[in-house]
Amino acid sequence: MCELFGIKMLSELAYTRRGQGEPLVLLHGIGHRHGAYDPVIDELAKDFDVIAADLPGLGDSPGLPEGVPYTTENVVRALAENFDRWGISRPHVVGNSLGGMFSIALAQLGHVRSATCLAPAGYFRPWNLLRAGGTLLPLKLGSYLPASALRQFSKLKFGRKFIGWSLYAHPERHDSASTFADSMAMKRGPGFWAYFVRCIPLGFSTPRVFRGVATVPITIAWGNKDRVLHPTQALLARKRLRGISFVGLLDCGHVPMADSPTQVVAAIRNTAAKASGQLNA
Repeated sequence: MCELFGIKMLSELAYTRRGQGEPLVLLHGIGHRHGAYDPVIDELAKDFDVIAADLPGLGDSPGLPEGVPYTTENVVRALAENFDRWGISRPHVVGNSLGGMFSIALAQLGHVRSATCLAPAGYFRPWNLLRAGGTLLPLKLGSYLPASALRQFSKLKFGRKFIGWSLYAHPERHDSASTFADSMAMKRGPGFWAYFVRCIPLGFSTPRVFRGVATVPITIAWGNKDRVLHPTQALLARKRLRGISFVGLLDCGHVPMADSPTQVVAAIRNTAAKASGQLNA
C-alpha cells in the first residue's frame, strides 16, 4: 500500500489521463483493462479531464492488500482514495459491467456527480449468472494459454472473432494488438476470481446501495446484442433503483465503446449535462 497524506491507501491504481474540463473517470469490466475506452477517450477529452483507470487487481493495477476482501465497500474506498490522489473531487464516472456496478455505488454513496453505466453488473437473476459464466469463463480459461500462443491466435481473423465474440458485437474491428492486450488482461488480473465469486450472491439478493432512489443523475445504457448480460436486466435495475434514465445502444455488445463510439459518447455527455444543469433531468 502507498500512503496519501500519511494514510495508507488500499491500492494505487494504474491510469491514463488526458483532456481538460470537469473530471470524468472511466472504469472497465471484470478481466478487462482501461484500454477498453480507447475508442472514445479522445472524443471525451475534448470536453472533460478524462482519467481511464484499471480497477484494483485488474489491468495494471495492483490487487487489494492481503486480507482485504474485494467487497463493494472496499473497492469504492480504493477508488475514492485515488480521486484524492489525482486531485479531483466528485467527478463524473462511467463504468462498464463490473465498473458499472461500482459506478452506481459511487453515485449512491455521494462520491460522484453523475454515473453512466454501460451494461452494469449487479442486477442479476440466478439464471443470468449462468449466462455470464458461460461466456466469461471460456475466455478466462483460454487466457491461461502461453502468451506466445495467445499472440499468434490474436493475429488470426478467426482468433480475434473467437476472443472478442462474447464482448463485442463487432470483434472484427479490433486489431491483433488490442485483442492480445485483452487476452493478457484477462490472464494476469489477480482480482478476477475474487470479483467473480463476490458477484454470485448478487443473483440472490441486492445490497441496499443498489436499491432505492437515485441521488444523482444515473444513466443505464445497454447494447441490444449483449451476450454476457442480457438487456432485460435493465428492467430489474429500473425496478430496484428508481429515478434512473435508460438508453438502448443499437448494434452494440457487452463492451460497446468500439461497437458504437458515437452512441456511448452521447450517453456520457447527456448524463454529465444533467448534473451540470444543462439538460432537464
